[in-house]
Amino acid sequence: QVQLVESGGGLVQAGDSLRLSCAASGRTFSNYIMGWFRQAPGKEREFVAAISWRTGSTDYADSVKGRFTISRDNAKNTVYLQMNSLKPVDTAVYSCAAGRTVVVVNRPYEYDYWGQGTQVTVSS
Repeated sequence: QVQLVESGGGLVQAGDSLRLSCAASGRTFSNYIMGWFRQAPGKEREFVAAISWRTGSTDYADSVKGRFTISRDNAKNTVYLQMNSLKPVDTAVYSCAAGRTVVVVNRPYEYDYWGQGTQVTVSS
């Protein structure tokens, strides 16, 4: 059974940094894409970043380019989202997802497994 468990969320001030972690278990993820999505109250789920577990190729939403970095640790089966220069508009529930494809994709329906999410709140 695939499990994705996020951690690292919290309450920070604008300009601060946070690192989210997503621990994956239940299968071999070498042929998967790992993505981070976020959803703010009253808004649709939004793509943030994704990484190919096999190649390390990445993709980012324009709104986070230059501020967020996605990475993976194959030995720990863990994906990270380093978030710098946080803004109040980054406030949302951040969820980790896994998709059975080697091509980096950014649409929620292309992901097969989802974590429960972790709250990130950025105060001004």
